[in-house]
Formats: sequence, structure tokens, C-alpha cells
Amino acid sequence: MIGRLAFLWPEIALFAATCIVMVLGLSRNLSIRKSSAWVCAIGLVVAGLLSAFTTPGAWGAPTPSAASGQMMLPTMVPFAKTLVCIVALMLLPLLAGTVDRLEEARIASGKGGFNPLRSNRAEFYSFFLFSITGLLLVADADDLIWLFLALELTSLPTYIMVAISSSRHRSQEAAVKYFFLGALGAAIFLYGFALLYGATGSTNLNAIHASLTAGGPSTLAMAGLMLSVLGLCFKIAAVPMHFYTADVYQGASSGVAAMLAFVPKTAGFLAILLMVGLVGWNYGPRGTSLPDAMRLLLWVIAALTMTVGNVLAVLQSSAKRTLAYSSIAHSGYMLVGVIAGPGDGSFTSSGISAVLFYLLAYGVTNLGAFAALGAVEKPSADGSEPRELDSFEDLRGLCRTHPAAGWMMVLCSLSLLGMPPLLGFFGKLPLFTSGISAGEIPLVIVLAINSAIAAFYYLRLMAYPLLEDPAARGDNSVDNPFVSRRFAGLISASGVIVLAVFANALMRQSTIAGRYKSQRVAAIEHEPALTVAQPSPTDH
Repeated sequence: MIGRLAFLWPEIALFAATCIVMVLGLSRNLSIRKSSAWVCAIGLVVAGLLSAFTTPGAWGAPTPSAASGQMMLPTMVPFAKTLVCIVALMLLPLLAGTVDRLEEARIASGKGGFNPLRSNRAEFYSFFLFSITGLLLVADADDLIWLFLALELTSLPTYIMVAISSSRHRSQEAAVKYFFLGALGAAIFLYGFALLYGATGSTNLNAIHASLTAGGPSTLAMAGLMLSVLGLCFKIAAVPMHFYTADVYQGASSGVAAMLAFVPKTAGFLAILLMVGLVGWNYGPRGTSLPDAMRLLLWVIAALTMTVGNVLAVLQSSAKRTLAYSSIAHSGYMLVGVIAGPGDGSFTSSGISAVLFYLLAYGVTNLGAFAALGAVEKPSADGSEPRELDSFEDLRGLCRTHPAAGWMMVLCSLSLLGMPPLLGFFGKLPLFTSGISAGEIPLVIVLAINSAIAAFYYLRLMAYPLLEDPAARGDNSVDNPFVSRRFAGLISASGVIVLAVFANALMRQSTIAGRYKSQRVAAIEHEPALTVAQPSPTDH
């Protein structure tokens, strides 16, 4: 693993930025403390450029080999890492004012001086960068141990970010629930990793893949793969590991909730693609298909996740909880692409490419919906922390009273629905075509029915700001003083239109990123030092 450091320049850049932020955020000078966010932005820009130009397989970078990472989806890495840095850079302005708002107001009023023990700015932005670094490492993973540590580095900071994102008790309660259920999910997929190691004798993904494709997956190996996928369902908020989602999204601030909707979900799907890629997809007359046990598990999870997420979203009176259940449903949609697999390599048949493109479309679009909730607030009568918009009643007539926030919600809701010609439509369409190409017609029908169910609450999220009378709710809401939140939302709302224009070019890039290289011992031909453990007859 030490030799892999040469391929980790984006992660090293983010780590350097994290160290600087830790120091700047504890300065007694307010302007220096405020520069923490700018250092984060610079770190993400540098990491994004390094991901796009130096990651093996990227434009102008060396050809991927087993020495530089896993060889099943080698071209996925630069695309995924660049995508993560872009969306993280868009998330950053939405996090402004999440922590230390009341503390900075107290200092500015002269009621006390700076106290580093009461300041959370350094920790908050450092945890944000740590989580993004973990997500990049998930994309880079070529070993089960590496993958486990990267997933935990992605998740652990978010537990604390939820807890400190608001001074209300609901945030602390949400963080505790999130932590304990996260520990359960980690234990499940770690047990699956242990079974995989026991079945193949290696933790290296290339060696495991070569072992499973050479002799076929043993019962022990298949059990390990299925447990790993089940545990990773927590990361993507899929049934049956979805119970925390609504409470955590509602308890966290809008910025942190938007981060939770993208960062852990992306980490989970990248890890699931790697886990499923270990056993691989078989190409036949009906298209690509997984081994029966794995296909059945993912099929049931996908169908239940779509249905449960959409049905429960219809029943909500809270916009945040609606978006939380919407996030669950979107995980079910993307699992259709995982089941469809690489297809024949074209974008219309490649479920892997569809998942990667959908992560970009969902990350950009979902950010705008949460930005609309965080850009407007209701002052508190007792001088405590103002309350962000939450219920549907809070959204009445928002386009007239707060046009920027209102139109953000309208455009992003329509894009999440998949309304043409917005970005969400181009994200959802390949999931349908790849599912049909793979012969998964019943699952595609379930997807279509659930998309129709989702229209109810997305049109509701659109209609309340656009069509309702603001006088019905009383207008005591004000714009959030942190203009960067509106800026993040406007970038997102613009993105669902502008990126749709360039959807064809983005699809081509995701098609390249989604190429799956199925192979036997050739998977490690560039790494002769690796040995592949063949399953013993007793394993079958």
C-alpha cells in the first residue's frame, strides 16, 4: 500500500488543507477564522484538478495498472473523484453560518471574548474535508481493509457534523441515532469482508476478483458479498437500513442534510459497484445478469427501497422529511443500474455509467432543494438560533416573498421528478434503458410506477412556493444573512438547466468511466507478487 501514495495526490492536497483549516479556525482574529472556508475551497479546487489530470486513467495520466488500484472499474476512479470535488465545492457555500453563529454574535456585541473551547468552526470544516477525503479514498480502494477505513473516514465526521449543526436538542438526538445505526451497518459489511477474506485468502480486490471468476464464487464468498452489500445499504439509505434517514435529515441543518444526501450515498454506491464487480456480470441473450443470489438480493432491495421511500414521502408534512424519503427512493432507482451492469458498453445499456451520471445529477439537484430551505429562516422570539424552513406551510408563496429561494425549490423539485428538459430527466432515462437492455422488465415497471408516485410530492414541493398565497402562513420569515447559501442554491438551480445542455458530453465521460473489465488471473498480470487463493473444494 505504501507504493500507492504516488497515486493519492488529491487526497494529500485535501489533507494539507485540513491541517491548515484546523489552525486558522482557532485564530483570535475573526477575518482569519472566516478564511477557513476559502482554504477549503482552494483545497477542493486543487484536489479536483489533480483528480482530473493525475489520477491513473485520467486525461494525460498514466494507464491504470494493478499497482495503481483495482482493475475491474479502473476508469471509474478519475471520473468519480472529479465528480466528488465538484459537488463538494458546490456544497461548501451552503455550510456557511452552520456553526458559531450565536458565538460570533456574542463576541461582536462585546459580551465576551473569543474562547477556543466554544468555537466549532475549525472542527466543522475539518470534518467536512475529512469526509470528502474519505470519499475520494473509497473511489481509490483496491483492498478490503483500505475500503473499510475509507468508508469509516467518510462517515465518522458526519456523525459529529450532525450533532453540532444546530444548537437544538433535535440535532443531538439525530446524531446519536445516526451513530448507533451506522455502527450496526459497519459491523455487517465488515463481517462480510471477513467472510470474503476467509473464502479467497486475500484482501486485495484484484486477487479476490481473479479468484471468484476463475473458480466461481463459493458459498462462503457469496455469503460475504451479500452481507457486504447489505451493510452498505446503510450508506445509501436503502431498505432495510433506512430507518435513520428522515429523523437525521430533519434534525440536521439544511447544509449538513444536503451533504448527507450526497457524500455517504456516493461512497456507498462506489463501494457496492466494487463489491458486485468482484463476482461480475455475465453477458447473455437477455443482456447482463448477476449470479442468481446476488441479483435476487439487489432486486428485492431496489423494489422495496423505491416503494417504501416514495410511499412514505407522500405522507409527510415536513419538506425535509419528504426530501429524506425521496433520497431513499433515489437509492432504489440507482440500484436498477447496479443490477443492469455494464451492458454492451454503450451508455443506453450500461447501468454502471447510468449510476455514475445519476450521482452527478442527483448531487447537483438535491443541493438546490436543501439550499432553498436554508436560505430563508424564521427569527426566534427569545433570541435563540433562528429556525430554518421545514414544513410545507413554510413554503407557501415563497416565490413571491423570497423569489431566489422559491425558484430554487421549483426548478430543483422538477429536476428531481425527472421533468424534461432538466438535468434530472437525463439522469433517470439511462436507468430505464439499461434496465430494459438487461431484461429486467418487471423492475423497470416498478421504477416507472414509483416515478409516477413521486410526482405527487415533487409537484407539491413545486406548487407550494409557486401557487400558494403567502398570506395564509403569515410572513415573518427573512433571508438568511449568509448570502453564500443563496449563491449555492442559484448555482444548483442553474446547473439543472446548464448541465442538461451538456448532458451528452457528460454521458460520454460516464460511459468511459463505467467500463467494466471482466477477467480472471489477468486482473493482476501487472502485479506478479500477488498470489490468488483458489477456493478449496470444501467451500462449494
